[in-house]
Order: sequence, then structure tokens, then C-alpha cells
Amino acid sequence: MANSTSSNSTHSTAPKQPSSRAVFWLVLIAILLMASTMRAPIVALGAIAPVVQDALDLSATHIGWLGAIPMLMFALGALISPPIGKKFGLENTLIVVALVLTSGLLIRSWWVGWTGFFIGTFIMSLAIGFANTLIAPVIKQRTPGHIALITGLFSLTMSVMSGLISGVIYPLTEQVGWQMALGSWSVLGILAMIAWVVLRLKVGSSHKVPEALDATIIETAEISVWRAPLAWHLAIFMGLQSLLFYTVAAFLPSIWISKGLTEVQSGNMGSVYQLMAPIAIISMTWLIRRGISIQAVALACALLNVAGTLGILYFSPNLATIWTAAIGLGSAGIFTLCIMLFSMRTYSPHQASKLSGMAQTIAYLIAFAGPFGTGWLIAQTQDWNVPLLLIFILMIVNVVFGWLASRPIMIDGKPV
Repeated sequence: MANSTSSNSTHSTAPKQPSSRAVFWLVLIAILLMASTMRAPIVALGAIAPVVQDALDLSATHIGWLGAIPMLMFALGALISPPIGKKFGLENTLIVVALVLTSGLLIRSWWVGWTGFFIGTFIMSLAIGFANTLIAPVIKQRTPGHIALITGLFSLTMSVMSGLISGVIYPLTEQVGWQMALGSWSVLGILAMIAWVVLRLKVGSSHKVPEALDATIIETAEISVWRAPLAWHLAIFMGLQSLLFYTVAAFLPSIWISKGLTEVQSGNMGSVYQLMAPIAIISMTWLIRRGISIQAVALACALLNVAGTLGILYFSPNLATIWTAAIGLGSAGIFTLCIMLFSMRTYSPHQASKLSGMAQTIAYLIAFAGPFGTGWLIAQTQDWNVPLLLIFILMIVNVVFGWLASRPIMIDGKPV
């Protein structure tokens, strides 16, 4: 009887775990707030780069480095974040990531001068590299039944917030100055940190939650993602997509001007390119959740990139909207699909973290070559057709990697 009383007393004082619905909403809110800070601050700098350049007396080389740092830091963050996330827990790590990201935003806004802006961009970008990698295993750990939905909303939030800040940052700069305009985004970083703290308090830390040790996980625990063919297929698929994305983001207006469009028309193509991301993400998530083959979606996105680059290269600039929209749809679709596959093709959250880290390290190193390689080719040839032809060929190659990366197999090669 005493034992029974003791047992009841222990049970009554044990902390209640939140329901699956509550966990879903906690994870969703934390991820969406983090997503709102992960691309928008980088887009914001591009939108007011001339203002910052004049205010800090920076050279074109300085601005070039500020544009290059994020991709290198994304790769570094992807490389080192999986073991850190495993040791300290995903939620604990992402609390610190949100704090560091917010600190970077504030440093680059209020430490006036090249040094402050460089350090702030460095810190902010490294934190984003961590977040890029660790979001996938959080989704797999906490909401395994909603991987496609939450990943789609994560990617959609990044795109929408990027479009929002690109439209408001310049008018805001004219009203309150560039420092306040850039620094104000840190409010979302603070909210993200609070959301991750709440999630951590409610559900605990992932590294304290034992994974289900079924036979499959035990057999695959020692598999190195660096030796898995599927991991390399995903890394190259994402890398070539990222190369296209960052090259187009950097040079799209210049490309269309070289093809005969006016400056206003070329600027409008940038808006078309950004607008396609939400359309692609919503459509792709809807199709996958209704049972459409992931491989079919991957091939469709890769072929859209082929069509878009081919159109820019050889067809009439009167159809510029169509070619730009095709690239925008394909790029956004592939990025979101790759983030989904990090979770869908692995057996455990830790394995998803390792795959995400490996693939994104390779992908961002490939992407780094895009803008720099394109700029070098233009300087050497004075002809946009040369880099465009090379990119077109790479997009054809990426159709093959899209087919390989999206096959219905797990990281160890076993059928899904």
C-alpha cells in the first residue's frame, strides 16, 4: 500500500510532457522565427550596399568580401555543427545560435567601420550556417509526421521575409538611417531565441532523449555520410542549385541588360525571380503531401532550371519573364526538397544532422565558385554567353544528380 502511495505521489509530481499538437506548434513557431532571420539580413545588405559603401567609405573589394563571407561561413557552420548539436543538444545549440546571430546583426549595425561590419557579418553568417544544418534534425526529432509541411513552411518563411526586407529596407534607411534599418531585424532574432528557450523548457533537450534503438538504426549508426553515394548525390544536387541561385541573385539585372532589356525591365526580373519562391515551395509541398513522387518533383525542378538558362542564353528577351520565372521556380523547389530529404532519407535525428552538415558543406563551397567564377569569366571574355553556356551545361548535369539524389532509397541504399 505504501509503495502504491509512493508511486502515485511520484506520478503526480512528474512533469507533464506536452501533447503532440503542442509540440508541433512550439517547433513550428521556433523554426519560423529562426527562418525569418536566416536569409533576410543577407538580402538586406545587397539592397543598400551603395549606402553602406558610402557611409563607411568601403571599396568594391570590401563589398565583394561581404558578399562572399556568408557562403564560406555557411559551409564552415555546416561542417562543425553536427557534433556540437549532438554533444549539447539541438535545442540548446539553437538557443546559442539565435543569440550569436542577433549579436552579429547588432555588431554590424552599431560598430561603425569596416572592422565592425566584417566581424558582424562573419558571426551572423556562421550562426546561419549552424541553423541551416540543425533545423532538419529538429524537424525529424520533434515532428517526424510533418517533415514535408514544416520544411516547406521553413523555406517559405525565408523567401517571404527576404522579399519583404528587400522591398522595405531602402525606404526604411531613408527614414531612420542604415544602422537602425539593419539593426531592427535583431528583434526577430531575440524572439527566435525566446521561442527556442520555451521549446527547450517544454520538451527537454534532444541529446537527453534516447533514440529508438531498433535493428536498422544500430546497423546504420556507423555509416559515414562522407562515403555514402546518396549523400554525395544530394550535396552536388544542392550545390549546383546554389551555384545557380547565388549567381543569378548577383548578376540577373546585368545579364538581362546585356540581352537588350532596359534597367527598369531588368530590375523587374529580380522581383519576378523572388516571387517564384513562395509559389514553388507551396506547390511542391502540396504535391508531395498528396503522394506525388519526390523523384518526379526533383526532375521537374531541375528541368525548369535547364529551360530557364536555355531561354536566357538563346531565346528572345521578350520572354524574359518566363525564363526568369522558370529559374526561380526550379531553384526554390530544389533547395526545399534537399532540406526535406535530409530528414526523409535518414534513420535518426543525429544521422539527419550529419547528412545535412556534409551536404551543405559541399553545396556552399560549390556555390562560392558561382559568383566569383562568373565575374572572372566576364572580366576575361567581356561576353555573358560564355558563363551562361557553362551554367546551362551544369544545369543539364544537375538533372542527372536530381534523379540520383531523389531516388526512393535511404542513406544506406536500402529502399524506402
